[in-house]
Amino acid sequence: MERIQAIAQNVSDIAVKVDQILRHSLLLHTKVSEGRRDQCEAPSDPKFPDCSGKVEWMRARWTSDPCYAFFGVDGTECSFLIYLSEVEWFCPPLPWRNQTAAQTAPKPLPKVQAVFRSNLSHLLELMGSGKESLIFMKKRTKRLTAQWALAAQRLARKLGSVWRDQKQILVHIGFLTEESGDVFSPRVLKGGPLGEMVQWADILATLYVLGHGLRITVSLKELQSNLGVPPGRGNCPLTMPLPFDLIYTDYHGLQQMKQHMGLSFKKYRCRIRVIDTFGTEPAYNHEEYATLHGYRTNWGYWNLNPKQFMTMFPHTPDNSFMGFVSEELNETEKQLIKGSKASNMAVVYGKEASIWKDRIDKHCEPGKGA
Repeated sequence: MERIQAIAQNVSDIAVKVDQILRHSLLLHTKVSEGRRDQCEAPSDPKFPDCSGKVEWMRARWTSDPCYAFFGVDGTECSFLIYLSEVEWFCPPLPWRNQTAAQTAPKPLPKVQAVFRSNLSHLLELMGSGKESLIFMKKRTKRLTAQWALAAQRLARKLGSVWRDQKQILVHIGFLTEESGDVFSPRVLKGGPLGEMVQWADILATLYVLGHGLRITVSLKELQSNLGVPPGRGNCPLTMPLPFDLIYTDYHGLQQMKQHMGLSFKKYRCRIRVIDTFGTEPAYNHEEYATLHGYRTNWGYWNLNPKQFMTMFPHTPDNSFMGFVSEELNETEKQLIKGSKASNMAVVYGKEASIWKDRIDKHCEPGKGA
């Protein structure tokens, strides 16, 4: 019995000591935390000249967008500095956060070889449905499947065993989103302009046939999900590194990305390619020059490399030429065209029939085309 009591006493003593150790540890942690809070002052570092101003901005406006709370901002000086040094990059890292909060850069995925594809069934699934514009694009792609397969075989023979890296590519067709108005879809079957949809269909088919990984979005919600946009109003950077090597979009999509990517838009803008039907001259693209010389437009001053703008026709050496696919005719079709070809024929083009009202000369015989 005495031995049992002695053991019980020892257990009691041990419990008291453990309690004392835990209390001491908690007190020490509190003091350390208080000491750390004392260090949460905006540093005067010439390498981060905007830090103090950004902290002041956060004090006044951190509740203006829920994305700040999503990243842990709670109104304290420490949370401001942690956010501005670890999520954004306006302040230097806090010394006591180096080991506990520093994010390890994700390891790059191993490179995969791009392999030519000739079956476009999966591409047609990726393109989705529900919009007349998408239905038109899918019909064109399906109709040209045999020609795409033949083109892939020809290019494969030409390149031989040359290694091509498979790229992960996001294609965001901004003008088809509801947020941009999607004025094209309702007019597809009513004589509306189809040139843009022809080009987009061919871009999608080209990227897919070349063997790249493809994501296609035609809504703002899909875009946000694929980019990793945090909840809120678009003032914060993305929640993860951009998972795409390239992004093909248009001006509507470009504006949507700028509104929802925060600082990540500037960080990743070199990966963007803008499908720009008529091109953008450098004078309109350069923000400062455009402002000084009165060239500001709704479509300009993006400060991109002019080669990032990709045109439908090769109008200018300033931009890149994307183009579209010209169908190959079989021998019967070729002979039919040769037999009906006129020697005095010319082609002029306008998107709307109203363009030609009162402008058709009596000596001209107008025709119709897609």
